[in-house]
Amino acid sequence: MISQPNRQCTVELQALPSRIRQVRRIVSAQLRYWQLDPLIDQAALGVTELLTNVHRHAQPDKMCTVDIRLLLDRLTVSVHDHDPRLPTIREADPLDVCGRGLALIEAVSESWGVRAEGDTGKVIWFTLPAPSGAAPPWHRLYGATTDGPFSPGSSAGGPFTGFRTVTGKREHTAARSAVVG
Repeated sequence: MISQPNRQCTVELQALPSRIRQVRRIVSAQLRYWQLDPLIDQAALGVTELLTNVHRHAQPDKMCTVDIRLLLDRLTVSVHDHDPRLPTIREADPLDVCGRGLALIEAVSESWGVRAEGDTGKVIWFTLPAPSGAAPPWHRLYGATTDGPFSPGSSAGGPFTGFRTVTGKREHTAARSAVVG
């Protein structure tokens, strides 16, 4: 199912290699439609990495939901799966051929994080700054920005209050990766 109310697109899928390629094309097409062409490469790479992690690690199934939203001047891409295990970040050896998914997310995004949803799984998300002019006109009236949809310091409450959040900021660090387990 694909829904597109305003500046949101949600895709539910089973994270299989053929489906991952399809979602990458859907995300790219949606960003073109929203005239966010400069974000296509980073968003497509990020969603590919997150869906690949679901394919490789998630249990009991590979079902997941990809959600992309343009809110104010940030594009947020998130993937919800049914595995409640949170990824752990480790240092990758220089000769490792895999295991750098979250390091890539960190490198291409403005911020990222993981939110546990109890026994129903987790959400991994990242944000990208939208080019100027991409935000709706009412944004200029308020001028607010966010550090991601699940900011632990948010005093606004809202639907994400009370969830455990791990947030990463883009920094130049050694390559790291996430392994569920």
